[in-house]
Amino acid sequence: MYLVLTKKANSFWLCLILAIFIACSLPSLGFCQEDENIKLLSKTSQAIAEIVKKAMPAVVFVQVEKTIEQNVSPFGPDPFGMFDDPFFQRFFGPHFRQKPRKFKQRGQGSGFIISHDGYILTNNHVIGDADTISVKLADGRKFKAKVIGKDPQSDVAVIKIKAKDLPVLPLGDSDKIQVGEFVIAIGNPFGLTQTVTVGVVSAKGRSRLGITEYEDYIQTDAAINPGNSGGPLINIHGEVIGINSAIFSRSGGYMGIGFAIPINMAKAVKDQLIKNGKVIRGWLGVVIQELDEDLAKSFGLEKKEGVLIAEVADNSPAKKAGLKSGDIILKMNGQKVYDIGELRNKIALTPPGTKVVFDILREGKHKKVTVTIEEKPGSVTVSLNQHGILKKLGLVLQDLTSDLAEQFGYKEGAGVLIAEVEPGSVAASVGIQAGQLIVEINRIRVHSVKEALKALSKSKNTKMVLLKIRDGDMSRFVALRIE
Repeated sequence: MYLVLTKKANSFWLCLILAIFIACSLPSLGFCQEDENIKLLSKTSQAIAEIVKKAMPAVVFVQVEKTIEQNVSPFGPDPFGMFDDPFFQRFFGPHFRQKPRKFKQRGQGSGFIISHDGYILTNNHVIGDADTISVKLADGRKFKAKVIGKDPQSDVAVIKIKAKDLPVLPLGDSDKIQVGEFVIAIGNPFGLTQTVTVGVVSAKGRSRLGITEYEDYIQTDAAINPGNSGGPLINIHGEVIGINSAIFSRSGGYMGIGFAIPINMAKAVKDQLIKNGKVIRGWLGVVIQELDEDLAKSFGLEKKEGVLIAEVADNSPAKKAGLKSGDIILKMNGQKVYDIGELRNKIALTPPGTKVVFDILREGKHKKVTVTIEEKPGSVTVSLNQHGILKKLGLVLQDLTSDLAEQFGYKEGAGVLIAEVEPGSVAASVGIQAGQLIVEINRIRVHSVKEALKALSKSKNTKMVLLKIRDGDMSRFVALRIE
């Protein structure tokens, strides 16, 4: 009897062990697999929390302030323009004369510390033309910051605070990131400091968005909102791989698409800003175009690759090195070239005097051509502080080079490009936008920034500026009053 009971007991335990083994082996039937999944999720969650904990102290809240002056009537606003009517001015003008009043214009954004002695990376559009810049650290300390340098063409800026032994965010390698990787955005959306969002890299190499002149954006679905600009986009190793800069939105808020400047581009700009206070861009001197399948076949390529040289400028580095129209650039310094935006950015960020080796295809034969990059000529930019009338209008002008003409769909020398429009300025109030072309100033045809400045000088006496603006194929006249 005892032997029988023992055998029954052994059978019971054997069956129980077998049942647990089957349950753990078949996810659809067991609880062990579910438990393992929860443990895995828990570890992932803890890992992200640890990354954020280490990164947060180096992310800062940037606040800017600027004093603007506007003429205001003592009798309130004039929605119908009655106060400017000549008849009204003649009889009632002295009583309704507008008086200048000063207003404080405030803005905010994010940034992150890149050196223990206080260098901070942020966006150019965050600091703009501010009179004062304040930086608030994660520990609550506040500092006044000074501008080391800013670059509107890439939207990168470097500011500095007087402090020591600050926490720093390490800079990663944005060329190594892959679509689908987890990323973390930290910033101050709507002034809500130290906000964290998590997402993935949605796409790479986004260009031709019209946000800045030099574009190679990382696209992410990590939530980015106004105030996130200038903050870091971090990989799972806690390294910065991008600077959050812009969103695609029809509502003004987050819609699942955000853009970050690749940190490799930002590093190249940052180094020049710290060293020179400005960015000196390289110049090759070619007009390039994308290859489609038919063009690729006609030039002897089995598949679409590289970019086509459509034109070579006289006395350019490309001309001196022997590059020709019809050449196809396949590689630059051993790295494959995929599109014109990528090549253009690489050339622009190459210091003048640097020798670059191109692998090209010419008439079906592969060749290597060494070119010495030169400084980009003719890109004269006038800042808001360098010309009184431009400052009052809120405009930044730039010569229309061949590269810019190609990008914006104009002919080289057709006018002066509007590089930047200050928010809330006189120019902005009448709908003038960056990327538009000024063809005439005060009925004088202009082809360069120098000619524009000369034509603007006539407005000193009249206090009026008459502009002929071109946007694509459309042109219009705009009269602006200088107060």
